[in-house]
Amino acid sequence: MSAYVDDANLTLRLAMGTSEILKGVRNVGLLSGRFLGDAGDDLAQNWIARVLAQHRPEDGFLSEEAMDNPDRLTRDRVWIIDPLDGTREFASGRQDWAVHIALIENGEPIHAAVGLPDKGITFWSEEAKMVKGPRANKVVVSRNRPPAIANPMAEAIGASVEVLGSAGAKAMHTLLGDYDAYIHAGGQYEWDSAAPVGVARAAGLHCSRLDGSAPKYNQEDTFLPDLLICRPELADTLLEAAAKYRDEHGTF
Repeated sequence: MSAYVDDANLTLRLAMGTSEILKGVRNVGLLSGRFLGDAGDDLAQNWIARVLAQHRPEDGFLSEEAMDNPDRLTRDRVWIIDPLDGTREFASGRQDWAVHIALIENGEPIHAAVGLPDKGITFWSEEAKMVKGPRANKVVVSRNRPPAIANPMAEAIGASVEVLGSAGAKAMHTLLGDYDAYIHAGGQYEWDSAAPVGVARAAGLHCSRLDGSAPKYNQEDTFLPDLLICRPELADTLLEAAAKYRDEHGTF
């Protein structure tokens, strides 16, 4: 029988262990491209599922890499996982990929961890703190699907727009002060943002949908298409710009 691990430390250790597995798979250099990406997704998912089956068998589970089980909707506690966020970046040798682990209660992340394995860092909701100081005057958006709304939102705060992979990487670099905001529109799912929101919110950043409402997790429909993570003093200005864009275009 394994020793009991509390929820907070289980979240952290899942992210750290997954990060090590993925680095090991890639660093030996035996796989590349689609073969590497598929192996990373499969191995990370399998390990996390086995750990949770042993340590939290009564909890629900939702992952990008596993078939959804509607039974999770009846559970008070649900783990929302993206074992490898940014598979393209991982498979192509880039550094902007991440590991997402979040424990959800009542639609909210109560513990979360985001690993940036190539940076050697795991951000944890129990210890995360946003970096304060001078603004970066930059916002970050998806490298693969940059949203049109980001340009007027960035203009509203006098910032330029840059691109990066992985939602986790974008959110954590906002926490680090490299960007003033992470803006997303055009499609994501709960596993893309649950852990980044859990860590960013615990660190003191503003986290919301583009209409200002709080993102809710463990919903029947897991589609969660838009997101704003930013320095709290910029939230009102950015949300006003988003509302103006929606009024003019009919959508975010």
